[in-house]
Amino acid sequence: MLAVLLTGAPVLAAGNPPPITTDSGAPLGTNQSSKTAGPRGGVLLEDFALIEKLARFDRERIPERVVHARGVGAYGSFESYGDFSNLTRASVFSQKGKKTPMFVRFSTVIHPSGSPETLRDPRGFALKFFTDEGNWDLVGNNLPIFFIRDAIKFPDMVHSLKPSPITNRQDPNRFFDFFSHQPESTQMLTQLYSDLGIPASYRQMDGNGVHAFKFVNAKGQVKYVKFNWKSQQGVKGLTAEEATKLGGQDFQHATHDLYTNIQAGKFPSWELSVQVLDPKDLDSFAFDPLDATKEWPKDKLPPVKLGKFTLNKMPDNFFEETEQSAFSPGVMPPGIEPSEDRLLQGRLFSYADTQRYRLGANYLSLPVNRARNAVNNNSQAGAMNSGNTKSDVNYEPSITRETSDTPSALFSNAPLTGTTQQRAIEKTDNFAQAGAFYAALDAAAKERLIQNLAGDLGQVRDAKVKARMVGHFYAANADYGTRLAKAVNVKLDDAKATLAPLANSAQP
Repeated sequence: MLAVLLTGAPVLAAGNPPPITTDSGAPLGTNQSSKTAGPRGGVLLEDFALIEKLARFDRERIPERVVHARGVGAYGSFESYGDFSNLTRASVFSQKGKKTPMFVRFSTVIHPSGSPETLRDPRGFALKFFTDEGNWDLVGNNLPIFFIRDAIKFPDMVHSLKPSPITNRQDPNRFFDFFSHQPESTQMLTQLYSDLGIPASYRQMDGNGVHAFKFVNAKGQVKYVKFNWKSQQGVKGLTAEEATKLGGQDFQHATHDLYTNIQAGKFPSWELSVQVLDPKDLDSFAFDPLDATKEWPKDKLPPVKLGKFTLNKMPDNFFEETEQSAFSPGVMPPGIEPSEDRLLQGRLFSYADTQRYRLGANYLSLPVNRARNAVNNNSQAGAMNSGNTKSDVNYEPSITRETSDTPSALFSNAPLTGTTQQRAIEKTDNFAQAGAFYAALDAAAKERLIQNLAGDLGQVRDAKVKARMVGHFYAANADYGTRLAKAVNVKLDDAKATLAPLANSAQP
């Protein structure tokens, strides 16, 4: 008998373990031998336990997330810094010291579930608050902006970033071809290829809601808001060289780091803040504040600290909790609502729909996703249903179960203007913030950014795509574009020429 594991820990003898059973709970005579027709006969189809075991094994894998497949989760708690009922009627912020349990999932965005955590990629940072008025999913990233501003481009963007359907390889020729037609991606690409593109650990990165949302108070007053959560451990990134070295030593370093620190009692924490914008000021900027490719200036809209959350427990089972955890930006309690952000509007459908595809119609009844308060509606049946329905009145209204509206939970009113249309937003301002980000970097960080970006852009074969991309970065900052042009062997005049079609058009 093997006395020690590979780790050197002693193996403890099990004392009277419970009998092995089938999935239905029946004791299993043996879990070592199939039922056969004699010593050399075929295995019998009537061996139900064998068939159940094999069939169950064949179905152990659920569909992988299309994006955010590689991830790790942890439990924790949020504590409110005060009573913010002047801003929102959401109970999670209703009083100082109020605590709300949470589940948080970190992830990489593009790469598959078994991929190294040292790859350059945005990091997902999804927060699930189990409030006393239902769940709130704040689905965010470590970077404060996104590549695109309209959800209709999301499938195209992901297709370009994922492996080629022909070669099954991720290819800069493909994704830079796409981004060369999306000048609004300049800011996101700049931050992604900076030191922020490979976080040293999940503990050492900030989080952002990316989209504009709405806070609504008990009086029905509406404010636009953007969420940010600051790491209390500080922010640290890896250089390309450090990532290469670390990836060869531990390709799941970020998961390892989170487990190690939480299990050692070194609980990571983040301060949650919100920027607040009055609806009357929506047109006070050179850009559209509902554009997900833009940050809100902190000097004009200073963050308000709402509270702090701390992660203090790892899941007992990775699949049941981390893999089956499901997030959607449409999951909100009263007092928090979506804005008219075009990318967010598409995500309200897409995220919940992908969970229904992966996990089934009853994914919100799984323990890791289930609301901590009572759920009461007429949803029924479907795979894995455990609603415990005890009435044949599964509709309303009914004379046997009178119901009424809950005025405090009604959506806020919003004025409507204009006509239906399919046009790009008017105030694109695609390059200014990317230029400001570049200008704020020190000399060494600028050099790393150029090297990182040139490493991928330099692989692009199409001269027009390379010139377009360099043109975008030149429009952001002349020094930025000039240095990049030299690094990838693009004539600067060719890059500048690609900007002419953009000069008088809001369309990319």
